Amino acid sequence: MRSTLFSTALATMAILASPQLSFAQPASPTTYIYAGKLIAEPGSPPATAKTLIIRDGKIEAIKDGYVAPQAGAKIVDLKSKTVLPGLIDSHVHLLSELSPRSVLNQVTKEESDLALDGLVNAQKTLAAGFTTVVDLGADGHHTIFALRDQFASGRLLGPRILAAGAAISPTGGHGDIHGFREDVMHVLGPQSVCNGVDDCRRAVREQVKAGANIIKVTATGGVLSNTASGLGQQFFDDELKAIADTAHLLGKNVTAHAHGKEGIEAALRAGFDSIEHSSYADEATFALYKAKNACMVPTVLAGATVTDMARAGGTLTGAQAAKALTVGPLMLNMLARARKAGVCIVFGTDSGVSRHGDNARELELMVEAGFTPVEALRSATVGGAAHVGLSDQIGTLAVGKAADIIAVSGDPLVNISAIRKVDFVMAAGRIAKD
Repeated sequence: MRSTLFSTALATMAILASPQLSFAQPASPTTYIYAGKLIAEPGSPPATAKTLIIRDGKIEAIKDGYVAPQAGAKIVDLKSKTVLPGLIDSHVHLLSELSPRSVLNQVTKEESDLALDGLVNAQKTLAAGFTTVVDLGADGHHTIFALRDQFASGRLLGPRILAAGAAISPTGGHGDIHGFREDVMHVLGPQSVCNGVDDCRRAVREQVKAGANIIKVTATGGVLSNTASGLGQQFFDDELKAIADTAHLLGKNVTAHAHGKEGIEAALRAGFDSIEHSSYADEATFALYKAKNACMVPTVLAGATVTDMARAGGTLTGAQAAKALTVGPLMLNMLARARKAGVCIVFGTDSGVSRHGDNARELELMVEAGFTPVEALRSATVGGAAHVGLSDQIGTLAVGKAADIIAVSGDPLVNISAIRKVDFVMAAGRIAKD
């Protein structure tokens, strides 16, 4: 309890001192946003010279022209900007960021350190235009839930968070602890490790009890697990089905970290709603995605990041580097083939592997893989909202929806790189960057 209170106090001081973001100013009764170019829904024709009227965190009206404000209203002049919905990143890890100290951090950082790290990383993410994120695995899973709840309550200003808490892993799997002395690993080992059908049902229920919005499962080996156990399937088929069935029984979607083809397909057959990474997917895998109505979150930025780190040296362990050099270069080509096959693709970066705040680089990589700019933007807005079950609240700018609004100087429909420099951010009606 004392550690939790200390974390909250430090987090509050940190956000007050932040040069990028702070508490919003006392809210005006209404805010009028003058949008020079409005992309209310990527994929629909943009409009020009519009006024968005914001009240109580929502869009009250969208009117033609620049409407004279009512007395006491705040005016935000974005007449020279392109205005669009806040972006959605469906795969982040806010409490950490890969660095040469990552292994040591596992045994030196306290919950209070994780809280502050998460707050700073959330600020960077929001400043980059991402007003909603899905956190898919945190060492301090109670900390990520606390951060989520502080942002949701409005006490702190940050992106909307949906959180998985701790990822569910088999003993020795990607989500288990590796690379330390036996007694250290015994202390650090996550409670979400499970073996066998009944135990895996328990692990899902434990995460739901803790507060998880979504269930994350490490169905295959991973690049960053410090063990040379490959990237293939690590749960048995019956364990994966037990996890998916339990999650759905409790009203939660379930997603799988999966690189190897067999593990991806096993998770899809088991009823998983989505797959993260999907590096070794082929045409048969793509057909199974479509047959199961599941979505892919490709995280090609993570692949590019670990490949660069492996080549540079100094950050990854030997086991990690060997896997990075194998899997990283595959991911962009896989994504290009998945798009051609018509797979449902949702934007996600795995930020925490890459640097927080660089999330929009994934959009550039998607375009490099053959997506049009509008297709890439839809995956991070309309598609992301559908993926997290919040299409009635976010993903487009429409009357009654949350006032999650960003603005850029260029036109991302022409040059996707324009989205890398966000000039204005509003999250749930509160100005975060102006």
